[in-house]
Amino acid sequence: MLVADRGKRTLYDLKLQQKFVADSGTHGVGNKRGKDGKPILIKVPVGTVVYDNTHDDLLVDLAANGMKYILCKGGKGGYGNHHYATSVRQAPNFAQKGAPPEVIEARLELKLLADVGLVGLPNAGKSTTISQISAARPKIGDYPFTTIVPNLGVVRYVQETFVVADMPGLIEGASMGIGLGHQFLRHVERCRLLVHIVDVLPIDESDPLDNFRLIENELKLYSEEIWARPRLVALNKIDVMPSEDFDALRKRFEQLELPLYPISAATGQGTEDLIRGMYDALKETEAKEPEIVLFPALNVKSDQAWDVEEADSGFKVTGARILRMVEMTDLNNQEALSYLHRRLERIGVINRLRDMGAKEGDLVAVGHVELTFSDES
Repeated sequence: MLVADRGKRTLYDLKLQQKFVADSGTHGVGNKRGKDGKPILIKVPVGTVVYDNTHDDLLVDLAANGMKYILCKGGKGGYGNHHYATSVRQAPNFAQKGAPPEVIEARLELKLLADVGLVGLPNAGKSTTISQISAARPKIGDYPFTTIVPNLGVVRYVQETFVVADMPGLIEGASMGIGLGHQFLRHVERCRLLVHIVDVLPIDESDPLDNFRLIENELKLYSEEIWARPRLVALNKIDVMPSEDFDALRKRFEQLELPLYPISAATGQGTEDLIRGMYDALKETEAKEPEIVLFPALNVKSDQAWDVEEADSGFKVTGARILRMVEMTDLNNQEALSYLHRRLERIGVINRLRDMGAKEGDLVAVGHVELTFSDES
C-alpha cells in the first residue's frame, strides 16, 4: 500500500530498494482460520504519480497528504478441508491452496517539484537566492540561461522544512512555447507559492516593473489558475542600487499590493525576512486547504469473464476466475481434482469444451497448467 506523506521529499529510497514482497499469511490450525499477512506500507512524497509500467497506464495520482492506494493485493487464502464437509462426506481429505498474489511492475514519478517556485527573467538572481537560503549549489553565471533545469533546495525554518525550486528563466512568449517555455512552466504547476524575483537594476537598463509584468503575463497566458496562486515579490540586488532610486522604485511596486521583500541574494541582506515570508505564506495556504476524507483506493476489477479457444495441442481456457480456481487446487489430490471438475461443469466450461469437440484425454491448458479433458468427474 502506497501512502502519500508530506514528510517525504524524494523517491530516492525507492531507487535503493525497488522490490517489495509482503509476508505470507499463516495456515489455519484445527477449525480456526489462519491469519492474514500484514501489508507493507510504502511512504512516498505527496504528488507521486504511479503508472503500470507494463501497459504504461496511469494508476493513481497521490496528490494529497495521507492518501492511500492499494497497489498490489495478496492472494485470497484457501479453504481448509472442514469447509468441504457434507452429510455424505464428513471428512474430506483435500483442502484449497491459497490464491496467487498480484504482481505488478510500477513506475513512480514525482510530479510535485517544490512547495515554492522562484520565477523571473534570466539573470534576475534566482540561482543566487536559492544558494543563499538553502544548501543547494546551482551553477551561477553572468549570462542568460545559466540554469537549464530546475534546482531544488531544502529550506529550514523553525524546525520545519520546505522545498524551494529555482525555475529556469522565462522569456517573453514562454506561454506559447518559445524557447523552452512549456517545459519550464510545467515545473510550476504544483508549487503552492510563487516568489517572483525582480532585478532592480537590469544590465540592459530595462524597467524592472515592466519586466515583472512581462513574466506575470506569461504565467497568466499559460494558466490563470497558476497565476492566481499566492505571490511574494523579491526585489533583488538592492546592494548595487542607490537608496533614493530604490525608494522610488519600491513605491511603484507597492501599487501592486503584493508582499514586497527587498533583498540582496549576493550578500544575504533581507533573505531571512524572505524565508519567514515564505514560511508564513505556506502555512496560510495549508490552513485554507479543505479537509479531505481519504480512503484507500481499491483496484476493483471484474474477473468473472472466461473463454475457451482451440490451441495447437488441444484447448486453452482463459479468464482470471478460472485461472485462480486451478491454481488454488491441489492437483496431486484426486478428490480435489473431482471437486474442480464439478465447479467447472457448473460454470459451463466443461459444456463449452464438449461443444468445441473436446474428447477424453485431450489437453486443456489453463495458464501454465495442462490438464486432460474428462467427461466425468
